[in-house]
Amino acid sequence: MREFLVEITTSVPAGVTERRAAEAVRARELADTGHLARLWRPIGETRSIGVWRADDEAELREKVLGTLPLRPWMSLTVTPLESHPNDPGRV
Repeated sequence: MREFLVEITTSVPAGVTERRAAEAVRARELADTGHLARLWRPIGETRSIGVWRADDEAELREKVLGTLPLRPWMSLTVTPLESHPNDPGRV
């Protein structure tokens, strides 16, 4: 699977609280299947930044990110990644 840096900004309307719990469940499922590798929230911000995995960007957008319960209220920036020669985690 390829890796992608995904920046997500979510603007959920008031009253959509039940989907937040479903979002946490789905994120756990995507982590368990290897699609969600890491996820951060910058201090003091509501956006998230994550490393996601999929075979290609189309699969990432449709079959991974597209399955998130809060997706209708998300704006996404997707950047394909490749390993840097100096990456200490490179295998």
